[in-house]
Amino acid sequence: MKRTTVTLHTKFRIGPVDPRIFGGFLEHMGRAVYEGIYDPESAHADADGCRGDVLDVLRRLKMTTMRYPGGNFASGYHWQDGIGPRETRPTVRELAWQSIERNHFGTDEYVRLCRKMGWSPMLTVNLGTGTPEEARNWVEYCNCPTGTRYADMRTLNGSEEPHAVKLWCLGNEMDGRWQLGHVPAGQYAIRAQQAAKMMKDTDASIELVVCGSSGIGLESYMEWDRQVLEHLGDLADYISLHRYVGNPNEDTPDYLAITSSIDRQIEEMDAACRFIQAKRRTRKRPYLCFDEWNVWYKNHETDGRGKIAPHLIEEVYNLEDALVVAGFLQSFIRHADVVKIANLAQIVNVIAPVLTRGDQVLVQSIFHPFEMISKRRDGLSLRVVIDGPSYEGATNGRVHYIDASAILGDGELHVFLTNRNVDETAEVCVAVADRAVLSRKNAELLTGPAHRAANSFEEGNVIEATPFENVEIEDGQARCELPPLSFVAMTLNLN
Repeated sequence: MKRTTVTLHTKFRIGPVDPRIFGGFLEHMGRAVYEGIYDPESAHADADGCRGDVLDVLRRLKMTTMRYPGGNFASGYHWQDGIGPRETRPTVRELAWQSIERNHFGTDEYVRLCRKMGWSPMLTVNLGTGTPEEARNWVEYCNCPTGTRYADMRTLNGSEEPHAVKLWCLGNEMDGRWQLGHVPAGQYAIRAQQAAKMMKDTDASIELVVCGSSGIGLESYMEWDRQVLEHLGDLADYISLHRYVGNPNEDTPDYLAITSSIDRQIEEMDAACRFIQAKRRTRKRPYLCFDEWNVWYKNHETDGRGKIAPHLIEEVYNLEDALVVAGFLQSFIRHADVVKIANLAQIVNVIAPVLTRGDQVLVQSIFHPFEMISKRRDGLSLRVVIDGPSYEGATNGRVHYIDASAILGDGELHVFLTNRNVDETAEVCVAVADRAVLSRKNAELLTGPAHRAANSFEEGNVIEATPFENVEIEDGQARCELPPLSFVAMTLNLN
């Protein structure tokens, strides 16, 4: 295949990469909480009942924010069911996933987990079956000093100091007809505005994420966002985007070209935000919160059939799925000026990078690109110019065989490259127009024996990151050869 040149200039900056784009999502669905993150009966349980082995693996991802408790679950969840002594918490029938919820894990357990892991908590209030006042009360419980009803309730439950939850989502996917409490955009906007006003009056320091369109193929796409943003005005700090992708047609080249559609979704939502800012003649604009994203198409088991912790959407991920996950993160980096928060959905068992089976833990293929990029995330996103061969995806349009993004750090450059070619090795040259590349500091390669190869509990290292030595420095440029269907993350020292 003809050589691809990736050209950069350290002054052509998009913006700082917000570490919050490396967030996760923990929902009360399937075995994400129970038998996943929280399992007091496990041999690996710590003093709080959390799986220490799972937490050790998740620490490698350096996640920053953790969205909770949903998801669709949030639209039927009443937060007071999940606080206080466990023996007094109600067992309820959960309608989003048709499961039984014992409420053994709730607000205080979640916040303790966040503190333990270094995650910033991000709570989703119930604007489906809940009320704006219930949302306000939750803010008081979490963030206010003692001396009032709900803050004192927190103290009685063992936390005298406020939890200081900064990020709050105003419901979940309220544009979706599948959502408990779904209403048209105008009615949701009123409900969200009422909640936002009371929540910020309770704690003026919090930031709010308003529900945006939950999918690009929905009838509500963009029009919902316009109405909601216009009504909430300056109360909206962020608007949410959701996206799940897959390869049901078994067309690997088109699947890997999905990055063009992800880029377009971000740019369209950004355009809506800028339009509302201009129309309202305000200096403040909402930024983008991609608070649910992942590969999901193989396992559609979403009916819990009245069970506790049923096995729901436990996707098995392969090599091409990992390359698509890398593509999501590369798109977020390329749009660092507008994408400020992102949450991989989810973190354990449910469409997750980590699976449990009894006392075993499995690291799936999609874990690795997240880890490879997350450890190189600090710095400024640079504009990338790609000159090289391209192809036409059947539904996703024309893309270069090489997908690329870059972050400028302190005296070093982090470069991320994906070779989407199914058959051919790609020769790539990375050229920095105003600087010379001095040396390779480190580099990792992710590839595998076949596009649908996957890790299993029996063989857990089929797809994993390995050191990549095939980077040559010549005339101040970095040159490498990427195997077919591979992802490389490298750090280069600059002069």
